Amino acid sequence: MIYNRIVMYRAPLDDVFSALADPTRRRMVERLARGRHSVGDVASGFAMSQPALSKHVKVLERCGLIKRAVLGRVHYLELDPRAMRSAATWLDRQRSFWEKTLDRLDTVLSEGEAST
Repeated sequence: MIYNRIVMYRAPLDDVFSALADPTRRRMVERLARGRHSVGDVASGFAMSQPALSKHVKVLERCGLIKRAVLGRVHYLELDPRAMRSAATWLDRQRSFWEKTLDRLDTVLSEGEAST
């Protein structure tokens, strides 16, 4: 079977940003940023069915943002900082690039005003 590797490949960073694009998942991540919680605790406050909540949790697990520990019948969720670090690193690089670019533009525009 021949396929386009670029189309079939999804970078882990793509999965992180895709997961964080959903406001429900962002709220779940924010809640877990305060510490480890059971799935039931995470579910409280969300007006959705258990299957819908489970799908959100699975998306966050697949991209590596959270990890699950099972103790008896209780499933606990906690953040895995590695995936968030990769997203933060990418964002920092973009911020740095754009700040430098806009600083250079400001310099060019200032020099143009001074010469007129």
